[in-house]
Formats: sequence, structure tokens, C-alpha cells
Amino acid sequence: MAPGWIAAPLSGVVAGFTTRFGGGSAFPYDSLNLGLNVGDSPENVAANRAEVAAATRAPLRYMKQIHSAIAIELGSDEDGLAEPEADASITRSDAFALGVLVADCVPIILADAERSVVAVAHAGRAGIQLGIIGSCLAAMRTAGAESISAVVGPAICGRCYEVPEAMRDDVSRVTPAAYGHTREGTPALDLPAAAVAQLTAGGVSSVTALGICTYEDDRFYSHRRATHEGRSATGRFAGFIALER
Repeated sequence: MAPGWIAAPLSGVVAGFTTRFGGGSAFPYDSLNLGLNVGDSPENVAANRAEVAAATRAPLRYMKQIHSAIAIELGSDEDGLAEPEADASITRSDAFALGVLVADCVPIILADAERSVVAVAHAGRAGIQLGIIGSCLAAMRTAGAESISAVVGPAICGRCYEVPEAMRDDVSRVTPAAYGHTREGTPALDLPAAAVAQLTAGGVSSVTALGICTYEDDRFYSHRRATHEGRSATGRFAGFIALER
């Protein structure tokens, strides 16, 4: 079975978001788990990653995501197996695709195809507070980007991401758009809305939010949904982008 993914509306690039389907991992990682260190076998993950690389026609470079504001540029001459500690990666190379792994946090893919600069960012609660989006945009502009377009991918929505009131207030002080309520009226964070607000404030010329909630849509891995179903483990899906060759 071919790996499942949905295309992102960006021109001049190959970009999208994988789903849970089309891989070889067994429950509870079924089936296209791309995340290491979540309990799945490294052999399964390697095979799944190879399937995605074949479908996208480019090897993927992932990061060791640490909930930081660190953005790093990757060059074509670097070790393709290395996963740098960062939460955004940028490249001007068409030799590989960039990948960001999530299971409720916000995956963002960004491009200025005319200037041949692409990026991915991992924006969870900590990343929104620390400014990972601003760091990513600054690194893209240092690399030569001018007119940046961004797609905010599948992530847990503000109706489903219940948090303590104090946490909601802390994040909302940084980005008021993060303030939310669940359907039951309890405090929540709307991280996709916060990401859109930060991208817009950062001067991104076009921002598209897919509006897909990972908790509600079981095509995607969701750590919060797995926890509520009594499972301690789940997989990770990817947002990816590569310059067209």
C-alpha cells in the first residue's frame, strides 16, 4: 500500500502531510508511524520513512525536536542521517525534503519557491510561547526568502485541547489568539489560531490553515486521543516539503 498523505497548497514545491495509513507498523502505531523513540521498532520506522521518501521522490531530513525556539539551516553537504536538535529547519537545497513530526502539535510548512527557500516548523505550546515561528521566519529571510507562504497543518484544535486556566493565560499573554474554550466551556488553547496569528504578524504573505483537528480526525495520530483511550503510546505523522527538482 502506498503511504497516505494530503498535499499542501503551495506552488513550486512538493509538500504535504502524511496520514496514519500505508505503513508497516502494528497497533498502537498502525501503520505509517514515522517517529523514533515512541516505542515502535526502529526497523518499522525506517521502512515507513523509506516509503515516504520514495513517494515524495526525496530523502527526508528530520529533526530531534526539543520544544525550543531553535531554527537551523541544513545544507546539501551534511550527513543525511543526522537529526539536529531544533524545532524548525530551513534549506536552499533540492537534494532532500524537510520533515517535522507531530501528534497534536502544529506542523507548519513554509516556502518562498522563487527564492528557493523552504522550511518546516514544530509549534507546540512551548514553541508558541518561546517564538519558534519568529525564529523560523528570521532564518528563512537570512537564507534569502522574501515572499513567504505558509500552510498550518493538522493539529489539535481549540475545542479539544483542554488545559489548566493558568496555562491558557500564560500562553495567551504571548499570543491572544491562543485563548480558547472546549465545547464544555473549560479552558483550552487554540494552537493553530495562535500559529496563524504569529505567521501573519511575522509578515508571511499567504497563510493557509487546513483546519483539521488531529483529536477529531483519526486519519492522524493524536497523543491526547490515545491518552483518553487508555493508551500510553501512539505514532507520529509528518509535515514535509521539498523544492521541485
